[in-house]
Amino acid sequence: MPDAGFHFAAPWWLLGLPVPLLTWLWLRLTAPRREFERYRGYADRHLLPHLLGLREASPQSARQRWLAWSALWALLTVAAAGPRWDYTDMQLFRPGSDLVILLDLSRSMDVTDVSPSRLGRARQEIEDLIDENRYSRVGLIGFASVAHIISPLTEDGATLLRQLPAISTDLVQLKGSRVTEALARARQMLAGQPADSSRHLLLITDGDFEEPGYLELAAELNTAGIHLHVLGVGTAAGGPVPGPDGAPLRFPRLGTVVSRLDEAALQQLAEQGGGIYRRADFEAADTAAVLGKVAADSRAAAVADAKTRVWNERYFWLTALVMLLVLPRFRRVAAARSGT
Repeated sequence: MPDAGFHFAAPWWLLGLPVPLLTWLWLRLTAPRREFERYRGYADRHLLPHLLGLREASPQSARQRWLAWSALWALLTVAAAGPRWDYTDMQLFRPGSDLVILLDLSRSMDVTDVSPSRLGRARQEIEDLIDENRYSRVGLIGFASVAHIISPLTEDGATLLRQLPAISTDLVQLKGSRVTEALARARQMLAGQPADSSRHLLLITDGDFEEPGYLELAAELNTAGIHLHVLGVGTAAGGPVPGPDGAPLRFPRLGTVVSRLDEAALQQLAEQGGGIYRRADFEAADTAAVLGKVAADSRAAAVADAKTRVWNERYFWLTALVMLLVLPRFRRVAAARSGT
């Protein structure tokens, strides 16, 4: 067989061409006769079709039905076998960078100073980033007081997208926001990746954390070749933090707890981490800036001389033909039922 010649992807489907259809047709065509034989003792043979609402098909009609259903079965069976010809050889590439997203899941991310909420905006940003990503394996870590790996590094962006709607602040039991815990877990995730890949972190947060040592840890990661980018979510005016019951969280002496976006702290964190800072908004410029920085450092390369052959599948032509042939039959059945 020539490399670009016609062939089937699953030729064993062709074994189903004769037997199932002939068996079905035999049962279909002989059913009226069996009904006639059962009731012959109760009425004359010429009256049975009127009493039973059945009719015996003439040899010509039976042959036409057999040919019609045989043709349809043959088309579907050949389509299932996967006819194909022509192909395109595509070079395989290994992603040249790894990007771990650190998503803040502390209670302050439920603040609604941005629409629909800070966490809702963060999910939208992650979705945009995954849709536009072309260079990196992507992983996702959610953190509050404790960091949890939601998804390991993967090239399958669709899997990450399916997980996003279920992510909420209710996933964490211990409240708070310890970014150092998340940075340490991300470093562990990147430790097993290829040494020639560039490594990046994207922290999505409102900056509502107060703990010592996170600037020093970001600088340490930068020295080790792990760049930290920051995406700030929220506004400078901020908003009340909702409690478990949805009402604003209050403390006896402090009153209503208000969370504000601390852009100065987040910009400093990005500088220490050797990355960039952007505020999250509805436009795509923020995620595009992060992806541009990641792409600039990417070391994507061809996997030796490895190529994958993508065949041009043609089964849909046969499937479309079957649909066109069957459609008039549905119209006749509908007309007969309506009495028109």
